[in-house]
Amino acid sequence: MAEDQNTYILSDSATAPDRDAWFALPAGFTPLPLDVLTAPVGSPGASRLREVVDGILGAVPDGIVRQQIIGQLAGAQRMMLALREEGVVHCSLGLHRDDDGDGRLLTSFFTFRWQEISRAPRHLTAARAVAAGHDRIEVLDLPCGPAALGEVARSVAPDLGIAVERLLQIHAYLPHPDGSRLAVLTLTTPAPQRRAHYRAMLHDVAEHVSFDDPLVHLRTNV
Repeated sequence: MAEDQNTYILSDSATAPDRDAWFALPAGFTPLPLDVLTAPVGSPGASRLREVVDGILGAVPDGIVRQQIIGQLAGAQRMMLALREEGVVHCSLGLHRDDDGDGRLLTSFFTFRWQEISRAPRHLTAARAVAAGHDRIEVLDLPCGPAALGEVARSVAPDLGIAVERLLQIHAYLPHPDGSRLAVLTLTTPAPQRRAHYRAMLHDVAEHVSFDDPLVHLRTNV
């Protein structure tokens, strides 16, 4: 019997010279164009976004539906701008089949952000990050160093237009070796009944985070 081998698709950002961390997401996650959605007016990114939106709107004959799409896009842009202000450098939308339930598609939202911190021992930083306001706290010893995992249940404001009342956010806190910042991985889902599944998923993502370039041996062998 042949052994199963993991297959990874590398993002162009993996080889960026300013890359400070590397991570891998499982199948089912699609990166969202954070740079394009937050591009300032008049920039090339904004022009590309308008071309895509114009193409979508041109295929929708119903004026009411077009207005709904425009409103949804505006809401998405506001959310992305807020994420940028909080230090988010990557976000992905997840779609996974609920094999343990009725088979419907479950959605999730993954973000990776940097948080500036005061210098302290890394294990202490991780413990402090998860100490307040989190449930099901777990202290971890990962290949990249000490970390902590915790959960937060949040209510959804009615004016956000999300058809759920509660969201579950699972956070992983990984102090960077330089001691000045914290990598915060967050997986948000409107299906809290599947918390064990999503917690295991984020734990696996966190376990494969690296603050040292894991691709360096590939470059030296090319």
